[in-house]
Amino acid sequence: MGKRLSWTALAGLATLSLAGAHSAAASPAALPAESLDFRPWGDDRPTGALCRGTYVMPDYRLAKPSPGRVASESDSASYGEDGETILLGEVVLRRDTAQLETPEVRVPGSRERAFAEGPMALRDQNLLVRGGAAELSLVSDAARIDNAHYVIHDRHLRGDALQLERLEDGRYRLTSANFTTCDPGDNLWRLVGGDVVLDRERGFGIARHARLEVGRVPVFYWPWVRFPIDDRRQTGFLWPAVGISSDALDYAQPYYWNIAPNQDATITPRWITDRGLLLGGEYRYLLPSDAGQIEGAFLGSDDGGSSDDPNAASRRFEGEDRWYVDYRHAGRFDARTRYQLRYGAASDGRYFDDFGSDFAEQNTSAMPRLAQIDYRGDVWRLDARAQGFQRLDDPLADRDKPFYRLPSLSANARWNQGGFYQQWGSNYSYFWRDVDENRVPLRESATGSRLHLSPALGWRFDESWGHLEPRLEWLATAYELDYGDRNNVEDRDTSLTREVPVASLDGGLVFERELALGGRGYRQTLEPRANFAYVPARDQTEFPDFDTSERAFSWGQLWSPYRFSGSDRVGDLNRLSLGVDSRLLEDARGRQRLAVGLGQAYYFEDRTIDLAGDPDVIPDRDRDFPGWYRATRDRSPVVTRADWQVTDRWRTRWQWLYDDNLEQTERTSVDLQYRSPTGHALNLGYRWELQGFDPSVEPGDDEFRDFNREEFDLSFAWKASHRVDLIGRFLYDNTNDRSLEQLAGVQWNDCCYGLQLVWREWIDDNDTARVEDDFTDRGIFLRFVFKGLGGVGREADSYFEEAIPGYRSTAF
Repeated sequence: MGKRLSWTALAGLATLSLAGAHSAAASPAALPAESLDFRPWGDDRPTGALCRGTYVMPDYRLAKPSPGRVASESDSASYGEDGETILLGEVVLRRDTAQLETPEVRVPGSRERAFAEGPMALRDQNLLVRGGAAELSLVSDAARIDNAHYVIHDRHLRGDALQLERLEDGRYRLTSANFTTCDPGDNLWRLVGGDVVLDRERGFGIARHARLEVGRVPVFYWPWVRFPIDDRRQTGFLWPAVGISSDALDYAQPYYWNIAPNQDATITPRWITDRGLLLGGEYRYLLPSDAGQIEGAFLGSDDGGSSDDPNAASRRFEGEDRWYVDYRHAGRFDARTRYQLRYGAASDGRYFDDFGSDFAEQNTSAMPRLAQIDYRGDVWRLDARAQGFQRLDDPLADRDKPFYRLPSLSANARWNQGGFYQQWGSNYSYFWRDVDENRVPLRESATGSRLHLSPALGWRFDESWGHLEPRLEWLATAYELDYGDRNNVEDRDTSLTREVPVASLDGGLVFERELALGGRGYRQTLEPRANFAYVPARDQTEFPDFDTSERAFSWGQLWSPYRFSGSDRVGDLNRLSLGVDSRLLEDARGRQRLAVGLGQAYYFEDRTIDLAGDPDVIPDRDRDFPGWYRATRDRSPVVTRADWQVTDRWRTRWQWLYDDNLEQTERTSVDLQYRSPTGHALNLGYRWELQGFDPSVEPGDDEFRDFNREEFDLSFAWKASHRVDLIGRFLYDNTNDRSLEQLAGVQWNDCCYGLQLVWREWIDDNDTARVEDDFTDRGIFLRFVFKGLGGVGREADSYFEEAIPGYRSTAF
């Protein structure tokens, strides 16, 4: 669990007032890069290196002496009457891992201290200190150096101090000090402190009266600051996240608590001027066989935002408490048995639309709830769970509320005897949801239990030249239902059963030949395939709809006997699917360069079972033409697909579903992708979908649109140089002549700082299915990162990686 803390402030953060800032004495004059062990890159420059070079600690000039002893080397030595020793010339002293190089050293007769005249250099395990006069202890690690310049090699960190002391306990105290991670000669930023203590043993430093200077201009001031000097986590304030719009200021100040090596927490007070004070927090833990986290936030009495419109979405919850909580835990009892716990809840369906999430990437459409234990054996797989989720829509109609499974118990197994196999599938679930039964459709108003059994047997013959698989499955389902206070259901049966056989026969051949194209050799395949499926119609009129939807047609549906997802409906089917695939295989490993496919299904009977479940009723042609046509058409759309790896960098995918009866396209998509090893990514996409093509999306659903969808999608991530990344996206709804999303950004990544600036404008659907309710939203994301300090501003990388396929943010 590695949340690494960047600079931390225990006394808060304030903008520096020049009049009230602590004034530090002037720093000593800067040294040239070569005096700081800085080595510019030559021919060995690493790919993508941001710095001009690196710090390299040279080898020790003296061998390591025995513990507690001091080894020395000099050009000459003289002795005084009181026992004082004077070493002159190139003097080198070494004690344990510390080595001093200086032109003159005086050692009093007590032999407890040494005084060095500068210029001198002190080295100690990736640390270099250069300075003027120095006083060193010969019996401990204590030392004091005036006009010091120091370097921590492995942190790419350098700084100056009027005086540097190494204390007997190994800590370093710096007076009137500063430091930066910029290359020598570059002081774009530096932290300046009146008094600084570095504790390398514990991995942190403390500075008093510290200020951050950017280009010598003071930006922030801390009266007391604690900061890390290595990768170990440290307790303290993180850098703030600041958002500014024309109407409001959004300021969040996270505080990180490093509780233990396997536990940590982040507490984030957040002030939003037009909303109020929101307090968020996250706690994480890691155990030998378990791990988990809990996060959440609370805002008392939302001020409602800045809109003057009383009906604006931002004011729907004005005066109400806004909150969310999300708990996750996962672990294992042994190698085969695992479990999960998850509970998420939000005060309302617009919480994340209004406030976002300060912690892990949050699903803004649902809050899952789950308690599950899962066993995976060689033959059996057992699963027990209680499951549900809160749907985050506002407004949320009763019919859109999800069912909970309280509980759901599954037992599945498979046995093989050569090509023969038997399968056992079983599930018992109790479905419940809190709705007004009279405000939802009749088939959705019931709650109750469902037992579903699905034993199957088959035989699979599989060779390199083809396959054949006959299969028979028996689907048996039983319900015990409760309609609650639903009106007019006295005559409705609450104990229902259904038994349906599912028979299928799948077979295919593989033909191969050697083929030369463009001077290169390939292996081409021709793979015809046929699939017959038969499922008789059964009356399911009174059956509930707990978890079922009708599947949209696709290439996969050509070979599947199941027309519905879930177990509440078994669709009747008497169909023969024919198709052919052809592939170009490039080398001995069978790397695929091109794959094309063509297929169509032919129906011998109408499909009478839809979500209504009545085998004797087909939708009326005049009132529901799409439903009638799906049920009565004698063949499916022609499905054509292609996947072409044009080069190692260019790839294109194409899919086309064409109705050769009505001579119209039902769905098509084309994607062209470019990927470069250097990090470039380009995506061009086109989508077309006929209105009503997907029967699982019903009128009134949030995703429903009463028009043919036609969209163009362009996105890119381009590394203009090893320092500059450019990103952008343009998603256009051609049907309604509007842009759904526009995004443009730049990221500058230098040796000692980074900058991310992104502008985004998008359409918010307002949780309705009506285009006229949509509205445009926009925002600017700005983030600064000072290497070694951390960043200011909200991170947006996770969203950009999702919106722009192939984009990977350059690590700051």
